Amino acid sequence: MRCSLFSVKHPLINIQLPREAKKQERFFLLALAGIQFTHILDFMIMMPLGPEFIRALDINTHQFGLLLSSYTFAAAISGVCATYYIDRFERRQLLLSLYACFIIATLACGLAPNYHTLFIARAFAGAFGGILGSLVQTIVADSIPFERRGKALGTVMAAFSVSTVAGVPLSLFLSNNIPALGWRAPFIFIALISSLILYLGYRNIPKIVGHFGHIHEGSRFRQIWNVFSAHQHLRAFLFIGLIMLTGFSVIPYIALYLTANVGVNVSYISLIYLCGGVATLVSSRLIGHLADRFGKVKVFRALAILSLIPLLLTTNLPQVPLWVVLLNSTSFFVLISGRMIPAMAMMSQIVEARIRGTFMSLVGSVQMLASGIASVVAGMVVTIGVDGRMQHYNLVGYGAALCGLLTFFLVGYIHKDKAV
Repeated sequence: MRCSLFSVKHPLINIQLPREAKKQERFFLLALAGIQFTHILDFMIMMPLGPEFIRALDINTHQFGLLLSSYTFAAAISGVCATYYIDRFERRQLLLSLYACFIIATLACGLAPNYHTLFIARAFAGAFGGILGSLVQTIVADSIPFERRGKALGTVMAAFSVSTVAGVPLSLFLSNNIPALGWRAPFIFIALISSLILYLGYRNIPKIVGHFGHIHEGSRFRQIWNVFSAHQHLRAFLFIGLIMLTGFSVIPYIALYLTANVGVNVSYISLIYLCGGVATLVSSRLIGHLADRFGKVKVFRALAILSLIPLLLTTNLPQVPLWVVLLNSTSFFVLISGRMIPAMAMMSQIVEARIRGTFMSLVGSVQMLASGIASVVAGMVVTIGVDGRMQHYNLVGYGAALCGLLTFFLVGYIHKDKAV
């Protein structure tokens, strides 16, 4: 039987939790959201700072893409390695230990003296941060019943929104207003705030040992291979990979395109992320609620189609007024990030609790690998012309839209359970 720390006896969705249990669940999810917030922010902060890194480190768009991919490829490799042990350790202890290592690696990024050292430090941050994402989602799946999991994941994944509402603009502010540190300031800020969240997690995340009730027989490598090679799982990996390709081939270069081609002043980049973040912060829980009520597949398909509109506009946007940029970018962030809520709710239900940690680690590896491939390929496609304008970004958008369309059809094969 699946372990659930906050389950209810009656299967109806509208059953209310006792007040004390509801309070415990709220703080539990907030602690997980805090961990999710910082490791996502650590990854995302590279994207709006693209123009700053290119200028300060004297690199080109391809080298910037490699800098982004050092995090994602290391995260993908570490996720695969984590499959060997993730289901053999108590969840809380493993989560907090990895988070402490992530804090150290992020601080090292802020202290890196040059591009190559930063590249290595980003790889270490990715190695620990990549496992954190899948482990947080595994803990939610282990602890929250499926009937309420969409809303719970919406709460945790709202960390993406918070990182853009507060974190990204604040990090940009720190980078622009602390000349002595420059691009280093955001990393030092993330390390400091992460230390506080580590304590919050220590106080509010309980031990989770339900997966220990299942006996793993035979070779561990054989078990991992069986999880990886199952046909339903392969379809799920392809599905999540296409989702990441859709978003992360476009997202890393938005700030650079808006400043170089659309004519947006650098000072307004924070406002763009702020508006997108506020909107997604509100929409995340709503999307989670809609996914629980109307079905994960239906909600995902609606978001997948709607997201293509701002995606194609973003990569083909001419010089337009700022309000048009804000309207389009806000829609982009809401719809692109919103797809992940029903998608991850479905992914968490595909496997049993005894192999969920292994499966979700593989999912996390695929996510990071696809993100790295997306940023590298997009970095090879786009170029900076002699006039300083970005070229071929529209081609990236067309490829991303094709990936988005494929997810619309593939989602029907991910989970055919009528509860979805």
